[in-house]
Amino acid sequence: MTDENTHLKTVEQRLLWLSHWMIHNANHLRPKVDGIKVGGHQASSASMVSIMTALYYSVLRPEDRVAVKPHASPIFHAMQYLMGHMPREKMENFRGYGGVQSYPSRTKDLDDVDFSTGSVGLGVAITSFASMVQDYVQAKSWGKALPLGRMIALMGDAELDEGNIYECLQEGWKNDLRNTWWVIDYNRQSLDGIVREGLFERAEKVFDAFGWDVVRVKYGALQRATFAEPGGEKLRAWINGCPNQLYSALTYMGGAVWRKHLMDDLGDQGDVSALLEARNDAELAALMENLGGNCVQTMAETFAAIDHDRPVCFLAYTIKGWGTPIAGHKDNHGGLMTKAQMAEWQAAMGVPEGQEWEPLATVKDPAAFRAFLESVPFFAKGPRRLTDDAIPVPQIEVASDREISTQMGFGKILDDLSKGDSDLAARIVTTSPDVTGTTNLGPWVNRRKLFARKGQADTFRDHKIPSTAKWEFAPEGQHIELGIAEMNLMLLLGAAGLSHSLFGKRLIPIGTVYDPFVSRGLDALNYACYQDARFLLVGTPSGVTLAPEGGAHQSIASPLIGMSQDGLAAFEPAFVDELAVIMEWAFDYMQRSGEGDPDERTWLRDETGGSVYLRLTTNPIEQPGKRVDDDFRQGAIDGAYWLRKPGPNCDVVIAYQGAVAPEAIAAAGILGEHRRDVSVLAVTSSDRLNAGWTAAQRERARGNAGAKSHVEALMAGLPPACTIVTVIDGHPATLAWLGAVGGHKTIPHGVEHFGQTGTIGDLYRHFGIDRHSIVNSVSELTVGDRAASAAWKTLISS
Repeated sequence: MTDENTHLKTVEQRLLWLSHWMIHNANHLRPKVDGIKVGGHQASSASMVSIMTALYYSVLRPEDRVAVKPHASPIFHAMQYLMGHMPREKMENFRGYGGVQSYPSRTKDLDDVDFSTGSVGLGVAITSFASMVQDYVQAKSWGKALPLGRMIALMGDAELDEGNIYECLQEGWKNDLRNTWWVIDYNRQSLDGIVREGLFERAEKVFDAFGWDVVRVKYGALQRATFAEPGGEKLRAWINGCPNQLYSALTYMGGAVWRKHLMDDLGDQGDVSALLEARNDAELAALMENLGGNCVQTMAETFAAIDHDRPVCFLAYTIKGWGTPIAGHKDNHGGLMTKAQMAEWQAAMGVPEGQEWEPLATVKDPAAFRAFLESVPFFAKGPRRLTDDAIPVPQIEVASDREISTQMGFGKILDDLSKGDSDLAARIVTTSPDVTGTTNLGPWVNRRKLFARKGQADTFRDHKIPSTAKWEFAPEGQHIELGIAEMNLMLLLGAAGLSHSLFGKRLIPIGTVYDPFVSRGLDALNYACYQDARFLLVGTPSGVTLAPEGGAHQSIASPLIGMSQDGLAAFEPAFVDELAVIMEWAFDYMQRSGEGDPDERTWLRDETGGSVYLRLTTNPIEQPGKRVDDDFRQGAIDGAYWLRKPGPNCDVVIAYQGAVAPEAIAAAGILGEHRRDVSVLAVTSSDRLNAGWTAAQRERARGNAGAKSHVEALMAGLPPACTIVTVIDGHPATLAWLGAVGGHKTIPHGVEHFGQTGTIGDLYRHFGIDRHSIVNSVSELTVGDRAASAAWKTLISS
């Protein structure tokens, strides 16, 4: 072997050992706390070790980005440890608190992780969208110096079961995808069993249909050399015809069983017999296990042979658990080597007792090996996570009509930005899953064009056919139009929202989607937030306020999704001036990356930044007129402000969020005819109110008695007998918790069941979120309520 192949083989064996020892230590040597298996996927790691060694130590450049198969994370961690980038303490605490993560994580690991993985298939698909984003950046005047890297996914064959992989293939084909490699660890075993026969044939046809090159890597160097011997072609034919289950079982049973089975199947054919007899049982087992994906030399040569930028799928045949005592066993996915097996394997690997954690324990020439590691291009420049300066945010104002919807206001704000030449406008990239026009992105697209690497004329425009959509594709375009697949939308937002880190050029991604279909992309939305990607997601139209569309298009749970999703600040403004204030704040918030303490005014961790979700509607409502006071502006950002402030005798508070504002305000007017003090709380973000409240409670539990959240400050003066009525066009639990802040009786109104078609009035009445339902719910206080109210009035009067 050449010196490089020798070093690659050494790396491969070091990574194989260190990864497996880390898992063994976590499961068999580290003190048990919970009494349950820690796990770690030894077999899934082993099948990837040769592929990852060849890729990282022979082929990759610093500008390349890789999504590592979730179950190969131990190999990735071992690689960082071998390179001196990971302390031993982190390795010893694998899957423990503060240790390296179960699956590669951009936000939880010290490793130089490019893409988090874990939810199967998503880490694969995001690489294609990252490649599109890379092309988008390079096409711009401010991004032309960007060196093009390859976006690479290392995936298991079972990940081909995930539908989002096929959705993104079609999107890649439409957008002329390039510089994308997917490497399939084709070990033919999944969690529950053996992969069906012929899967690779189906996979090849799918990839070929979408313009990918498919490279099948089936035989290792040892097998290819053997096929050239007399009888070798017969052995090749037997390997090609061997069922997956049988190949796995024979691998587990070893060389003697391999020999018997081959002799039984091929018979005494002279040349075949001589070929087999020339090898002892260990050598025969090594030959049969030398599939292409388990041969580091073969994988390095295969990767290096790619001399174009077309997307490539490598189908690398491997053996699950390769090189270990559990190789091939159908139960090895979650299985672990026993202490006895590990001891025997340690001796076979030549690792001296007491040197298990020593990175170079078995290296014969440490100085030469270290020199090789230092010369590896991928690691030569150190960590590859990039940064970009924050983009200044211009003041955002919108002259609203007397009646306007928040969706229309959103479109006007973007249209105003599109007319200017601010740096912010230049870095905005919008996207939508075939609902661009119906979510009011049309004016922005008309001015800023659609993106394509090669220009495409608008045929309707060329033929002077009138159309409101002047859609021209051009490299300078700033809108990426997607097909109807919400998973793709969220993955593109995730990739674009990492552009500053992946490519050193910040983007401000904005994606619009029909609000009920946020749920269809929820797994990818969660994944994008877990990456700490930064984007603005606009769900519109929303709720039963989209009355004629019926239950299929009316969202119920999306406000709760916004509240529960980590990394996502959710807002539901009722008025366009609120929306303008929130969007100006959001463009800045999306760019923050500080580590400061929580703001003691709200106890929110705003300095860390994050993504933002806006829930908007199409219902035009009367606007409140120009408002410039600080309480309103700050309250809209913090989550709520008093539209009608409570007095000392406040009897009822109506707290609303979103499009039901007119109903809440009208109800307050009706109640005010019979009650002296009815106040109205405008909630713009139940998410931020609740987050601040729970954070302040935790702070008080730590001994800071003065910690008080924004919602607690707002409600501090309410009498104990005051009743809080909440109303939202969404699940009532979104606001029902407000009564717990000060211990007030609460009457929640909202939507809990699928709606049907009708007018807004019909559906509001049906669900009890109209003004009369609000009034009726508080018109009759109980005797106890009246007594408490009277007692409170007596107390304050004295």
